[in-house]
Amino acid sequence: MPGRRRRNRLTISYENRKFMNRRKIAITGRGVFCGAGKDLASFTRNFLEGRSAIDAMDLFDVSSFPARIAAQVRDYDPLNFFDDKSARNLSRADQFGVIAAGEALVESGIKEHYAPYDIGVSLGAGAAGMLQAEQWLKNKLDGKKARPSLLRGILPDRTATAIAACYGLGGYQGTITTACSSSSTAIGWGADLIATGRLKAVVCGGADAISLLTYAGFNSLRVVDPEPCAPFSLGRKGISLGEGAAFLVLEDEVIAKQRGAEIFGYILGYGATGEAYHMTAPEPTGAEAARVMRIAMQNAGIGSDEVGWVNAHGTGTPLNDVVETKAMKQVFGDRVYDVPLVSTKGLTGHCLGSAGAIEAVATVIALGVGVIPQTLNFRGADPECDITYCHDGMRENTVPVALSNSFAFGGNITTLVMSR
Repeated sequence: MPGRRRRNRLTISYENRKFMNRRKIAITGRGVFCGAGKDLASFTRNFLEGRSAIDAMDLFDVSSFPARIAAQVRDYDPLNFFDDKSARNLSRADQFGVIAAGEALVESGIKEHYAPYDIGVSLGAGAAGMLQAEQWLKNKLDGKKARPSLLRGILPDRTATAIAACYGLGGYQGTITTACSSSSTAIGWGADLIATGRLKAVVCGGADAISLLTYAGFNSLRVVDPEPCAPFSLGRKGISLGEGAAFLVLEDEVIAKQRGAEIFGYILGYGATGEAYHMTAPEPTGAEAARVMRIAMQNAGIGSDEVGWVNAHGTGTPLNDVVETKAMKQVFGDRVYDVPLVSTKGLTGHCLGSAGAIEAVATVIALGVGVIPQTLNFRGADPECDITYCHDGMRENTVPVALSNSFAFGGNITTLVMSR
């Protein structure tokens, strides 16, 4: 078909292009707030000990759904973090974002070194303040007073605005909404803002909260496992939903070192492509997933032989896990069995708009400690998932480079290249 031929010419042109020499992008701050940990220390502990946050769901009534579990943020009282007015005016997703971004900013110390207009926010969002909007609608239908402030967070860019306003950041502020790859793409875009010299520092990541819309939607697609998700395992039935936020602070390595910042890792490059295949299903041969990983490595200036492991999208759906396995074989060839493909979603659940950022933080932690994480909830070997997934436990690792994949609905797929 003529349309297909034109697309292939564009694809070849893009893959063969020479990327500009990038500045080395340092990670100087990390923050996380999710079901698996309400700060970096608790998240790190649970991550390294393999403590899953997936449990019975009680954020709202899920009794009518076939799956009734999630990795929700439990025992959360916004008044422990915000005054009453702020708590009422910020959605659950906004609150998570402000908390996690604040932790990353404190760890980095950038506010003491840069002017407000030199610091930007690059956010990946999903359902945003939908939970509060649902509460507004329910109150309205029940004839109760419905506070307009409950609708403030329904726009996805509200979280970025809240972060900038709370911490006095006056630089570029942008929000990316590409479903489950949103926050990975936001991190890549944040690295670009540093590499091109547009900003001196960027707070980049994502925030999302479980809502009835997302919970019902994924259940209606029959891709939610009634038991904790079991990526790459025999008998897996789908995802376990999660929620939370995570952020990285990025800076130019040279400037970060000049100011004496502690560097926790690097963003070497990224790839972001569109499969243009199907609204919800991945391209089945794995060719498109392999393409984005290759583009990311080319952007980073590395070869596949320099990658030690891959933090998978690894949702636990029967199709996604097989496709990602096929992609790994195409990218790594005969070496594929020496490059573990691991999923952290058995720990955190699938946190949708914030999934990529939470997994990026997990990748930075693992690289720093020198380990490859475990893929939790093994149920048995699947003959179609026949490479290495670290189902048997965490492994020591000396290779300083890893990939982190985020493959979203609509064919929006992103791979980050990270190093220690």
